[in-house]
Amino acid sequence: MGHPTGSNLALPRLPRKQYDDLFWRDCFFAAARFFRIGAAIVLLAIAGCSSTNTSGPVPMAENAGPKDTGTFPNLNIPPQVANKQFTADESKAKLAELKAAKNAQGAKSGGGAAGNQAALTDLAKKHGPQTLEQIEGKCDPTLDPTCK
Repeated sequence: MGHPTGSNLALPRLPRKQYDDLFWRDCFFAAARFFRIGAAIVLLAIAGCSSTNTSGPVPMAENAGPKDTGTFPNLNIPPQVANKQFTADESKAKLAELKAAKNAQGAKSGGGAAGNQAALTDLAKKHGPQTLEQIEGKCDPTLDPTCK
């Protein structure tokens, strides 16, 4: 027993009283840390439950919400409609009207992208160089009236 062996090499030889003091010191600091963490959790919980609304609850209308009539609802009664329903003929007439309006819109735009393809290609070829000239300071006064 005179020579320490194995895992005892890492421990200093201290009297028994010093080991006891270290144990109680570690217990005290662990308890203090536990208390501080617990206090922080309680304070966060209280802060989360606080409210800034000082006007009180919003009043509800008396007739709002479900009512207990004491009877079961009869689901076999057809619901009341808001307006008279379209007949099949009226529905077909409305669809034909919508299709005619859709075709009229297509005719106004000039036949879609196929008709404007040449103009768009020409614009794409000219737009890049014109924009570069304006950026580099060689602008054209006809394109940009603020150019000097």
